[in-house]
Amino acid sequence: MSKQYLLSIDNGTQSIRAIIFDKNGLELAKSTIPITPYFSTQAGWAEQNPIYFWESVCKATNTLWSQTKIQKSDIKAVSVTTQRATIVTLDDKGKPLRPAISWLDLRKVNTKPKLNFLQSSILRIVGAKDFVDLLHQNSEANWLEQFEPQTWKLVKRFILLSCYQNYRLTGNFKDSVASTVGYLPFDFRNQRWAENKSFQWKTMPVTHDMLPELVEAGEALGHVIPEASVATGIPEGIPVIASGSDKACEVLGTGCIDNTMANLSFGSLATINTSSTKYLEALKFHPAYPGVIPGSFNIEMMLQRGFWMIRWFIKELGDLERQTASKKNVSPESLLNALITAVPAGSDGLILQPYWSPSNGDKEETRGVIIGFTEIHTRAHIYRAMIEGILFAMRQRKEVLEKTVGNKFEKIVISGGGSQSDEIMQITADILGTKIYRSKVYEASSLGAAIASAVGIRIYPNFESAVKGMVKVGTEFEPNESNKLLYNQIYESIFKNLLDDLQPTYKKIKSLFN
Repeated sequence: MSKQYLLSIDNGTQSIRAIIFDKNGLELAKSTIPITPYFSTQAGWAEQNPIYFWESVCKATNTLWSQTKIQKSDIKAVSVTTQRATIVTLDDKGKPLRPAISWLDLRKVNTKPKLNFLQSSILRIVGAKDFVDLLHQNSEANWLEQFEPQTWKLVKRFILLSCYQNYRLTGNFKDSVASTVGYLPFDFRNQRWAENKSFQWKTMPVTHDMLPELVEAGEALGHVIPEASVATGIPEGIPVIASGSDKACEVLGTGCIDNTMANLSFGSLATINTSSTKYLEALKFHPAYPGVIPGSFNIEMMLQRGFWMIRWFIKELGDLERQTASKKNVSPESLLNALITAVPAGSDGLILQPYWSPSNGDKEETRGVIIGFTEIHTRAHIYRAMIEGILFAMRQRKEVLEKTVGNKFEKIVISGGGSQSDEIMQITADILGTKIYRSKVYEASSLGAAIASAVGIRIYPNFESAVKGMVKVGTEFEPNESNKLLYNQIYESIFKNLLDDLQPTYKKIKSLFN
């Protein structure tokens, strides 16, 4: 019997990975191509050329072939998972009209949607008017129509990065239901494009024909076309299977398929997710996103900038780590654990609130803060307080999710870059006050895409059996009881109310500095 290997392409924020898995979820080969997440021509803008993303995929796959002896003929399916909410505009020939607008982009319009009296009245009655206005203001389509009208007139396809990469592979404008996260006219409750009568079509100038056909995860989006085969080295005709966004695939790749479990992702965007067969909103009017398993929902809370803060620290305060890392040919991140261990739990009273970008409906004036400075505090204190602050915020989000689903999580699996640090994992267990597990496969989102491929080509009959056969849990971490007690006191008496306490100050800062 021939080998059945699965190729996952993961277009993240910091890099693009091409990884080969076997049917047991074992990573057989991997290539990683670092990418520039975005360029910015104005403050708050974040853009990147779609072709750059595609060429980086080609570089990743061709590097992979050069590093492995695996026969290409043994690759039986490929699936693409990408960063969410990055928008690509194409002309009538399928060519990009302008740079993609990244999910990190902060631009917005100051107008409001043109709703009729009845629609506005209903939205006000149910308390959704402010949310609909926010949807309109953040929609990239509205910004393009207002500020680049000549470009907008040429837009034939208004799609997500996931669809663009799938289009380059297959020639089809199809995308996975589970990749559909962004400011689009999408019905999250029913997991399909909004009905014609929906108010969503009046919040943005997008039309049905601009959007791709949606396909359930585990189904084929098409097959690798000749041009893509030449560019990537992937054999022509291999099926391209729908999976989901990077977060959706990560949740699946950690084995989180029901609401007794949670997945904490320690990436550039820190998130906590649980899975449910019911549509539930952790925050009113903030939708549950489609899970990879058809008909499932990922209920999510996030922390914008999350573990991106480590990169900020390295850039602004990490000269020593950068220089040492360069000499030793290691990553600066790997050297920062020494700073954590140099400082006791609680950082000698230094507290960091990590809301450097609003998230989960925070008011736009929300900022981050560090309080408690004395002469004893050092650079190491700042770093540990930063990690602790991120994890206090994630504990808050965990508690919201548990209240939403109506039960405590029996198992918590941690994934993402930050999870590779034993020190960060231990602080996580201490602050959450419970046993946690590290995902055995570091590239959990890529594994989630491979699981969709395995179902798609019938290696497994369904997602549940595929998860059972392919997902393994790694190291477990028990909380240190004395640290657990201290962190609980800090959380309950200081951190929990800090945001509300400081909101008036943030408003004053915004009025002075906008």
